[in-house]
Amino acid sequence: MRIASLQPSISIILDRLGRLECLVACTRYCIAAVPSLRESRLTIVHDSWSTTADELLATHPDLVIASVPYRNESLAAILKTGCPVLALAPHSLADIEQDIRLIAAITEATAQGEQVIAEMRSAIDEVRRQTAGLREKPLVYCEEWGKPLIHSQLWVKELVEAAGGVFLGEPGAVTTPEAIAAADPDVIIAAWCGAGDRVPLEKLAGRPGWEPISAVRNRRLYCIQDELLNTPAPTLVDGLRAIASALHPDLFGTSGGIRALERSRTPSGCV
Repeated sequence: MRIASLQPSISIILDRLGRLECLVACTRYCIAAVPSLRESRLTIVHDSWSTTADELLATHPDLVIASVPYRNESLAAILKTGCPVLALAPHSLADIEQDIRLIAAITEATAQGEQVIAEMRSAIDEVRRQTAGLREKPLVYCEEWGKPLIHSQLWVKELVEAAGGVFLGEPGAVTTPEAIAAADPDVIIAAWCGAGDRVPLEKLAGRPGWEPISAVRNRRLYCIQDELLNTPAPTLVDGLRAIASALHPDLFGTSGGIRALERSRTPSGCV
């Protein structure tokens, strides 16, 4: 089985399944997400958003696995190759589990797939157990993009709820600064697609009309690494721990992959 992986989530899943040897091509983002691939001689291709038929055909794959986000042009290019294509479009944690099962079945790693899913469920259930008895559950605005403002995906909503919070708004929907200010969230979490951990929290805090928001007044603005919340893979468990740390630091302490707004500064600027 020669697989071309067009998103980091796919390469992460193959890694957890112990099936990296199936890869013949992947993106540079896959290399960043799975460091062990740095020593491989894989062909580097563009992702599901910008790949071309020619570069995929040059890798001679038995299967191309793509995942959200897509563009119509890139999806057409993938289909134009004539290669078998598995196009994933998960929305929820349950969808992600099904994708893991599917990739495990394709690579003859069914038992490993069930183990990966069991470990994910166990980690999420443990956090949910710890927050089940909390009386106060903060209202949380999770931002996937800043221009325009876009709410994070459904699986992030599920993680926020498991971590003892209330997700503000409709997952994946566009919103406005005014709507967020009116809702007055207790916590703001930003994980912009492709931004890594570089979301400018000071500028978020300085958006016009955001000064009275509880999260801004109490300096409860956080950047969580893009890969931990926007990649539909087992690494979402680390994103959950980061969310739990932001919402209930007394209960969960500190976590990796999260950066808080510095308390010593005053908000300025706008985005």
